[in-house]
Amino acid sequence: MTTERRPARRLPRPAAATLTAVIGLALLTACGDSSDDSGTPKSRAAGATSSSSAPAGSTAIPTEDVVSGIAADPALTAELPAAAKSSGTLTLGTTRAPGVTGLPHGGESEDGTPIGLDVDLRNAVGKVLGITWKVQYGTFPTVIPGVQNGRYDVGQDNFGVTKARVEVVDFATYLNDGQSFLGAEDVPVDSVTQLTDLCGLTVATSPGSTFQQILTDGASKCSGAGKKPYKVQYFTDSAPIFLGLANGKVDIYFGPTLALKYDATHVPHTKYLGQISTTPVGFVTAKGSPIGKALSDAVNKLIADGTYAKIFAKWDVPGTGITKSEVNPAATF
Repeated sequence: MTTERRPARRLPRPAAATLTAVIGLALLTACGDSSDDSGTPKSRAAGATSSSSAPAGSTAIPTEDVVSGIAADPALTAELPAAAKSSGTLTLGTTRAPGVTGLPHGGESEDGTPIGLDVDLRNAVGKVLGITWKVQYGTFPTVIPGVQNGRYDVGQDNFGVTKARVEVVDFATYLNDGQSFLGAEDVPVDSVTQLTDLCGLTVATSPGSTFQQILTDGASKCSGAGKKPYKVQYFTDSAPIFLGLANGKVDIYFGPTLALKYDATHVPHTKYLGQISTTPVGFVTAKGSPIGKALSDAVNKLIADGTYAKIFAKWDVPGTGITKSEVNPAATF
């Protein structure tokens, strides 16, 4: 089956120049080909300036303090194991995210201080539980095994709840992520709710990911609907994806909901087009550990007192929070 090659769509020169400048910064600060749980490259376009808020189209990084004023809850501290209560610490395994291209999940300020939505969430939970985190860095594939063998008390790295994982570790959920679409502002669709909305367009995503699997499984849907098929391009680094959006070689980026919502407000001349599925994400603890329930109860306290909403507002990712944290919610895959 062949597809008709349509003329390259280009942003107006000022728009393309602005977006290209942002991409240039991302390339300078990129953290390589590492991926999060969904197989999405962590190198994304994001600015390096700081601000207490980040309006739409801005590359500013928010610096509002939404954590330091949180008080410990003795009743929740009491749920922790004796060793944690005695030491006042829990060991957390995660991956390091240099620069700012991994935001909103995680990054580092100019002085090397960890920043991001995930960082604020875990620090807020630590405040509620009356503990400090002893953060240790590993790689994405080693964090869950590290929790299993006792190296880490808790793992955090945008881990989605899956049936296979729940068999070996517990989850205390703290947000929802999913599979979404981001387009250049002049892409000829305003909403994507099903794969047939992509027919005739060029879609970019990461190889070896759930996104690739979804696009591969749905490849016949366009012809079945009597439409031109979509074309898929694969990139291990998302900076070329944003460059493609700027120069007309890419129509749509298929990636994680939370990240693309953030990008839509920080990368000029892009628009968020919607998501087709969602997945709960949580802290990982050893199977049967009381730490899981304590983490979940702490998240629920933050939801109840409004701190949770403030954290999500700070990082400009509406609609990705949860109304209640759970331990081991039902997995859909």
